[in-house]
Amino acid sequence: MIGFDPNYMLYVFLPTMLLSLGVQLYLRSAYSKWSKVRNSVNLTGAQVGEALFTRTDLMDIPMQVVPGNMTDHFDPRANVVRLSQGTATQPSVASMAIAAHELGHVQQYQTGSALIKARNFLVPAVQFSPMVSYIAILAGLLLNITGLLWVGIAFFGLMVIFTILTLPVEFDASRRAMNLLGEAGLMQSEEDRRGANTVLRAAALTYVAAAITSILQLLYYISLANRRR
Repeated sequence: MIGFDPNYMLYVFLPTMLLSLGVQLYLRSAYSKWSKVRNSVNLTGAQVGEALFTRTDLMDIPMQVVPGNMTDHFDPRANVVRLSQGTATQPSVASMAIAAHELGHVQQYQTGSALIKARNFLVPAVQFSPMVSYIAILAGLLLNITGLLWVGIAFFGLMVIFTILTLPVEFDASRRAMNLLGEAGLMQSEEDRRGANTVLRAAALTYVAAAITSILQLLYYISLANRRR
C-alpha cells in the first residue's frame, strides 16, 4: 500500500528538510557577508575571470552575464562560463571566489580531470534514470511487484552515484580556484583567503546536503523492497 509512512517522515523528510534549510541559511549568510566586502585587488568577478585567463595557463573561453544571484555555472557543452549579475559586476570577495570556482571547472575540463571523466561517464544514464526509477518504483508499489521495485531502485542508485561523484568534482574545483587566484597574484590578503574559503565551503555544503538526501532516499526505497519479501 502507498500512503503516509512515519518512517519516511522521521528518517528521510525531516532530516533532509532541516539539513537543506540549515545549509541554505549558511550559504546565504556567507554570501551576504562576503558580497559586501571588497576584495583587495578591487576587481569584479568578470575582471577576475579575465585576469585568470591572462595570468594562468587556462585557455581563454567566453564569459557571459546571466540574471540573478548565485546562478553562476560553467557550461561545458557550449564551452562558456556564465556569471550571475551580482558576481560579474561586484568587486567583492564573494565574486572573486565564485568566478574562480567556475574557472576551476574550466581547468578540470581543459586538463582532462579524471573526476570529470568519471562523472561524465554517467551523464547519459542519469538523463533518463529519474523518470524510469520513479515510474518503476511507483508501479512496483501499486502492483505489488517487488522485482519492478528493485529495477526502480537500481536506476535511482545511478543518480545517487552521480550525486556522490559530484562532491569531489566540486571540492576539486574550489581547490583549483584558490590555486588559480594565488598563481594570478589576486589573493593578496588574509581576509581574501578567509572569505573565499568561507564562500566556497558554504557552496560545497549544498552538494553534500544533496548527496545525503539522495542516500537517505535510496536507503528508504531499499527498506520498502525488503519489507515486501
